[in-house]
Amino acid sequence: MSGATDALPPAESWLGGRLSLRQPPRGAHRAGTDAVLLASAAAAQAGDVVCDLGAGTGAVGLAVARAHPEARVMLVERDPEAARLAGLNAEENGLAARVRVIEADVTAPGRERRAAGLLPDSVDLLLTNPPFFEAGRHRASPVAVRAAAHGFPEPGGLEAWLRTCADLLRPGGRLVLIHRADALPACLDALAGRFGALQVTPVQPRTEAPAIRVLVAGVRGSRAPFALAPALVLHGPDGRFTERAEAMHRGETP
Repeated sequence: MSGATDALPPAESWLGGRLSLRQPPRGAHRAGTDAVLLASAAAAQAGDVVCDLGAGTGAVGLAVARAHPEARVMLVERDPEAARLAGLNAEENGLAARVRVIEADVTAPGRERRAAGLLPDSVDLLLTNPPFFEAGRHRASPVAVRAAAHGFPEPGGLEAWLRTCADLLRPGGRLVLIHRADALPACLDALAGRFGALQVTPVQPRTEAPAIRVLVAGVRGSRAPFALAPALVLHGPDGRFTERAEAMHRGETP
């Protein structure tokens, strides 16, 4: 391995010091507020197998492992360097005994996913922040790893990603995803027929501003109706985080 590969980024305090997280340098994909919101929405139950799909360096899954000591967590990531850091982060936070890192392509054919350890009907709670852009619909970053994290390489990527989510979850298993607000119709289309009890929480930067993100929760195989939850507002008039958003960034239950 090269010296550049072996070099480690510094550990950063995350969630008010509840986690120490090594992330790639700025310019690559890094966990931020989206990861905080997704982790905060994870209502894990005792004994759950939790999957962080597209885990990056493990921020979401490790936050869940820290908050729920009885949960077992899978961190699934395609990029080898991010997967390496995810494993290191699990070790350095004392969570490696309950956290498994799987290096795999979420949108690969089922046979390849199973060979990598992604087994059907094996997960109770699945958390995911899919790439935000379909192929050909955005200007890709010149940084290869950032481009791969932010956009699908082939058309139909989101549908394939959410199909994998349904495959991994047990019947009755719960899904929570975060995405761009304008991608909500595509998300709902991809979830149709696979998930019910869908609940959408709009995420607004300020009370008077349109939503920029949506948190979408659902239950595999449920026929319960759709629900629209009250919006989560991130910033108050002074530009600071709202009390609820600040609590989430400290790793506290909202």
